[in-house]
Amino acid sequence: MSPETIARIKVTLNDVEPEVLRRIEVPFDICLDRLHLTIQAAMGWTNTHLYEIRGRDVGWGIPDPDWGDGPLDARKARLDDVLEDLGTKTLRYLYDFGDGWEHTLKIERLADPEPGVGYPRLIEVSGRCPPEDVGGPWGYAELIEAISDASHERHAEIKERLPEDFDPIKVDADWLVREVALLAKRWSRKPNKKHPRPA
Repeated sequence: MSPETIARIKVTLNDVEPEVLRRIEVPFDICLDRLHLTIQAAMGWTNTHLYEIRGRDVGWGIPDPDWGDGPLDARKARLDDVLEDLGTKTLRYLYDFGDGWEHTLKIERLADPEPGVGYPRLIEVSGRCPPEDVGGPWGYAELIEAISDASHERHAEIKERLPEDFDPIKVDADWLVREVALLAKRWSRKPNKKHPRPA
């Protein structure tokens, strides 16, 4: 593998119906804090809660000096090193410890980058990401039930809280692709500018 190797990752939001799935391509040596931001952009989350990327019994996220057994620093861990050290192709991504959104990250393949393409890149989108702060997968299941049944006791309340066009299947894939592309642009590796030598 070269330093330019790209990893294709299938991101599945666990325990929700309809299915919410993304496929992203990232540099294989991406730091885990940037992988977190890529997942946030690809899913449509708002990045307003804590997170942790877990492999076996090890977790990476935002360390808290007051919490000794907390996660390791995600800024100091690279995806390629983590997978090699753990001997796995699958990680878990936890977002919002209160709601408990758990995602499965599966490395599907490693490949050379495509010429002229910026990474990270979102290549597949299926299902709309749940709204934030709805109570996790179980709260989301109740939300889906309530919005689809006008006689549900919480129908009016939930319809009022959601965007008028909320549909758990329809997703603005173009917007998500643009959000991930903005990260690629921000993080692009700039070639060293050579300054002319004085004569």
